Amino acid sequence: MDSLGGAYKATIIGATGGIGHALADVLEADPNCAVVVRLSRSQTGFDLGDEASIERAAAGIKDAHGEMDLVFDATGALEIDGTGPEKSLRAIDPAVMARQFAVNAIGPALILKHFSPLMPRARRALLATLSARVGSIGDNRLGGWISYRAAKAALNQIVKTASIEIARTHPQAIVAALHPGTVATALTAPFRHGEGTAPIDAARQLLGVLDRLQSASTGGFFAYDGQAVDW
Repeated sequence: MDSLGGAYKATIIGATGGIGHALADVLEADPNCAVVVRLSRSQTGFDLGDEASIERAAAGIKDAHGEMDLVFDATGALEIDGTGPEKSLRAIDPAVMARQFAVNAIGPALILKHFSPLMPRARRALLATLSARVGSIGDNRLGGWISYRAAKAALNQIVKTASIEIARTHPQAIVAALHPGTVATALTAPFRHGEGTAPIDAARQLLGVLDRLQSASTGGFFAYDGQAVDW
């Protein structure tokens, strides 16, 4: 990445997932990047459902590395506890819906809460989270996947609202929701019928989008090709 200058520092959350792992690998290969912190539940005990673990992780990074120029939340789930997206209103289960919101909206909101203070105030900084085009209300033409769609739509509102607050103290910061497209990961395997972009290519695309965004685009929702996605 060029827009953050030399010796920038990055944190990848969800770094054992297909996209998260690839993001961390791409950043570690970037000569401009001085530090890459990988966070995940399996390797570092980072738990989206436990705010205390999120707070501890942010505090640990601050103590060890100081400010973070890039924070990328690559968490998210389509299928949770063996239950995939519902196909009709009849299939709505309130417990499943609550879990979708916990993973795909509330967890990222807590990441914004605890990690946005790590962003530098006096220079460019990036904070991104993985959303999904199916969270777009304006682009919804097929229906179905109600809980997942609603959770991602909530995430988009969280990102937009957070960006307004963060801009007051971090005028050069960019907070963005990103749609990665269909990526060949374990998360999408039951739904993509063998198709999908390789994770390493998706990671390069997403980082490229972030690299090109200007401060005026903070709070936006963008696809892997850089195009804005309808709310």
